[in-house]
Amino acid sequence: GALTASAQEPLTLRQAIDQALGQSPQAAIAHADDQEAKSVATMARTQLMPRLNFTEDISRGDDPVYAFGTRLRQRQFTQADFALNALNRPQPIGNFSTRFSGSWTAFDSFKTQREIRRADLSRESASSSAKAVDQQIVLHVVAAYQSVLYAQREIYVAQHEQETAAALLTSADEHVKAGLTVESDRMSAQVNVASRKQELITAQGDLDLAWAELREAMGTPDLKESELKPIEPRTFAQLTLEEEVATAAKTRPDLSALAQSQSAQAWAVRATKSDFGPRVSAYGNWEEDRGSLGTSGGNNWVAGVQISVDILPIGKRAQLAREVAAKQKIDAQLSASQQHVRLEVSRAHIHRRTAELSLETARVAMDQSAESLRILKNRYGAGLATITDLLRAEDAQRQSQSSYWHAVYDNATAYAELLYATGTLTPDAAEDLQ
Repeated sequence: GALTASAQEPLTLRQAIDQALGQSPQAAIAHADDQEAKSVATMARTQLMPRLNFTEDISRGDDPVYAFGTRLRQRQFTQADFALNALNRPQPIGNFSTRFSGSWTAFDSFKTQREIRRADLSRESASSSAKAVDQQIVLHVVAAYQSVLYAQREIYVAQHEQETAAALLTSADEHVKAGLTVESDRMSAQVNVASRKQELITAQGDLDLAWAELREAMGTPDLKESELKPIEPRTFAQLTLEEEVATAAKTRPDLSALAQSQSAQAWAVRATKSDFGPRVSAYGNWEEDRGSLGTSGGNNWVAGVQISVDILPIGKRAQLAREVAAKQKIDAQLSASQQHVRLEVSRAHIHRRTAELSLETARVAMDQSAESLRILKNRYGAGLATITDLLRAEDAQRQSQSSYWHAVYDNATAYAELLYATGTLTPDAAEDLQ
């Protein structure tokens, strides 16, 4: 069901992440692939086991060959059955046959063992891919959560600015009536009120969209809007770019998945080569044939060993060429991914550093704009500043507030992106953002 939170218990980032990992369709798909790979690995091992079959067959007919052979298997053949008429036109005969048969591949040039190794590596690759999807989900939730926080903050700022604009309009009205300012000042204040109202409408739309994105990220379409636990402005641990690249090379689950797929495909090539070698199989069969269920009959058995070699393996050569090409493709994919990961880490490293510097700059600018607005309000009240000066200062203060809170949440998101780029964005790591 949808996760809801009251005003007393805001929805935390960790709760949102846990909900997403439990409800997201992408996570369900990835983990289903993981379970499928485990089943394939189990099936590969069954090739080492012998095969045993049981058959109960009931038949009746007057085909001469069938009738002759059936009487022999039932141990009911008599001298009279050699009569030409009996051989050519036998009477219909029924047969109840109970049969156990089995076979076992004793040696297949190690093809089965290599296929098992390939299946195990494919299972590990699927597990790593599932971890990569989990990290993508965590990053998606972090970004969506931050978007909602920022949109809520923008609503607060817009409401405050609307109240300020209304107060300024009242003040302009009083100044006009007192003859301290001209009518155009009141009109400017009215335009300002309309602008602030439009900004509030836009901010509400942005908040609705942010909630829609958070619902999608969490996989909970019925999630109700609630308070979120805020992200406090903070600095995060720093590493060098080379250290982060080295971490990514070791811990990125998508790189691990590709490396494991590469190894699995190498074993697939080995298994296909084994198919050119000899195969040794053992087989056996025991059968009892009766004229009816309640009577006794005859039984027989046969066992043997079969050695086979494909002396014209045209199709196997084509299969080997296909597996080799698949191996070359994975080699290239892994090389390209390693280069792309380095770029991702570099981009995330620069973004995190820039976001942290921007946060400090935005904080200073917000403090300065607030002080400037305070001074201009006093000057306007004393008739020493124009309404244009005051409106300009309010715009600067509003923009600095918006820039500051955008920097706060961008700083947290940038750090999450860096954790994702290095392959360390676990739910526990994301929880430290809050």
